[in-house]
Amino acid sequence: MTVDKATPVASVLLQHERLLRGLPFSDTRDFENASRGLVASLDPCVIRAEDGRVVWDNDSYGFLAGDPPSTVNPSLWRQSRLVAMQGLYEVVEGIYQVRGLDLSNITFVEGEHGVIVIDPLISTETAAAALVLYRRHRGDRPVTAVIYTHSHVDHFGGVKGVTSQEAVDAGRVAVLAPAGFLEHAVTENVYAGVAMSRRAGYMYGAALPRGVDGQVGGGLGQTTSTGTVTLIRPTLEITSTGQEEVVDGVRMVFQMAPGSEAPAEMHFYFPDRKALCLAENATHTLHNLLTLRGAVVRDPHAWAGYLTEAIDLFGRDAEVAFASHHWPTWGTEEIVEFLGTQRDLYAYLHDQTVRMLNQGLVGSEIAERIQLPPALEDAWNARGYYGSVSHNVKAVYQRYLGWYDGNPAHLWQHPPGEAAARYVEYMGGADAVVEKARASYEAGDLRWCAEVLSHVVFQDPSHRAARELLADTFEQLGFGAENGTWRNVYLSGATELRAGSFGTPAQTAAPDIIANLSPAMLFDALAIRVDGPRAWDERLTIDVRLAEESYRLVLRNGVLSYSSAKQPEPPDLALTMPRAVLPLLATGAGAEALQGAGVTIEGDPGVLDRLHAVLDAPDPDFAIVTPD
Repeated sequence: MTVDKATPVASVLLQHERLLRGLPFSDTRDFENASRGLVASLDPCVIRAEDGRVVWDNDSYGFLAGDPPSTVNPSLWRQSRLVAMQGLYEVVEGIYQVRGLDLSNITFVEGEHGVIVIDPLISTETAAAALVLYRRHRGDRPVTAVIYTHSHVDHFGGVKGVTSQEAVDAGRVAVLAPAGFLEHAVTENVYAGVAMSRRAGYMYGAALPRGVDGQVGGGLGQTTSTGTVTLIRPTLEITSTGQEEVVDGVRMVFQMAPGSEAPAEMHFYFPDRKALCLAENATHTLHNLLTLRGAVVRDPHAWAGYLTEAIDLFGRDAEVAFASHHWPTWGTEEIVEFLGTQRDLYAYLHDQTVRMLNQGLVGSEIAERIQLPPALEDAWNARGYYGSVSHNVKAVYQRYLGWYDGNPAHLWQHPPGEAAARYVEYMGGADAVVEKARASYEAGDLRWCAEVLSHVVFQDPSHRAARELLADTFEQLGFGAENGTWRNVYLSGATELRAGSFGTPAQTAAPDIIANLSPAMLFDALAIRVDGPRAWDERLTIDVRLAEESYRLVLRNGVLSYSSAKQPEPPDLALTMPRAVLPLLATGAGAEALQGAGVTIEGDPGVLDRLHAVLDAPDPDFAIVTPD
């Protein structure tokens, strides 16, 4: 074993030993598949922005070698070693992937005149580096198309690293995406984007040091890049299963999978290469039904159904299956088995959770009782490195029954700070709780230790002993976690308790995202920033006149609403502007700035100041493990 700076408690070591004995570590097929087809690695694998800032450093994971250290769950250590492999890989003749340059994979499909890019990563910098690596070994082929498999930022954010808006506008590059892509891509990153990004900092551990005591990976990918996020609107929408398209001489057959891992998602098959792209619906891990960063709960029943359909449509013809994360699966029988295992995993979690909730069990009870069948428990691709059985079961419960578990005692509970004060008083005061918690820590009852110490910290954030012991507890829970995101969350909490907030390492509400909001979406984004009580007595109307449409904004009773219907009364203020200038309204720009951008103003320009005065700026540094 490696000598570590921190020593896991006995219960964590025992858990590791059980996993080492119980899981099939002698099965090395994943390592063989993850290594297969390597053309070249990027050396050094460090990618910088124009200003010199490092946005990706896969070399920082060079410590992932040999036997697992005691501070890392051995199953997660295995997964992280696999996911950290990086370079250009041949999937099948004419299809190449670059893996290990971001959270996700980027895929290059060679056509008659150039190359089709599938899922251009999070950042322009990492996508551009991947394209350079591809061209270095496959020739300087022009990009002829981009395909977004689904609406999450790690599958479109780097698009301007592989092509440009000008090339798309000129018709030289097609952009394909599933129906509903644009709406979901922009709203997810704007409406609750600040909160999601702050929580994603915990989930992916982007601010944590790399190493055996810190971040070792996220299970799905190592972490998120922190470069420039961009977006280009799709030019061709895929709307139905069975739809066929030929792009740059490459034939593709599509399968719609909305409401699975993403609200807008699709699979597609390359008949001439017998290759199946599964987007993010079949990877080498149990995925999330409710991601820890926060999102709409996903539908495991539909997800399982799409995998059954994929088997029926393509599985018995495909000779290789690849996805937007991890490594491919080769062989028709192997593909059918892989897809069947993934399908059974999501179906089992759904069906058994619903069965038990109908017996009266609540989400936390189901999470403790549910057991996977041995065939799923022992399948490496079904292990919970990214999603977990525990939080996925609770997500299914939430999807059907919501936050309330039916117990009247839980209907009107105190918020965390108020509850904490009462708990600590009932338990004999902060010092007494810490001493009792210390005994629980030594006994290995880490979950209870975390719960009671969190009450002390919320009751008195300055209680040094409570903060230190809670940080130690989170660290131990992280050391034991098989799930990469759980480890990151625990170690991030420990970091902030010890050193203060690290803020939000990467934010996705980028200018390109804002620019792609429709007028209605942008007005909705403004409405959720209105501080209701501050706006109770404010009444104002603004007309926003675009070349093709006009909207009346009304602020009254603390609500900003809008209508495209013709209004009989004149507004307090009218703004006539080009469509491209509309996003300025979301920046707090005043009358002078708007006029400088070509906006014609009629009426009282002070109305803009009155509107901006009641808008709240979201806080990308809000507290998580402390009350403030």
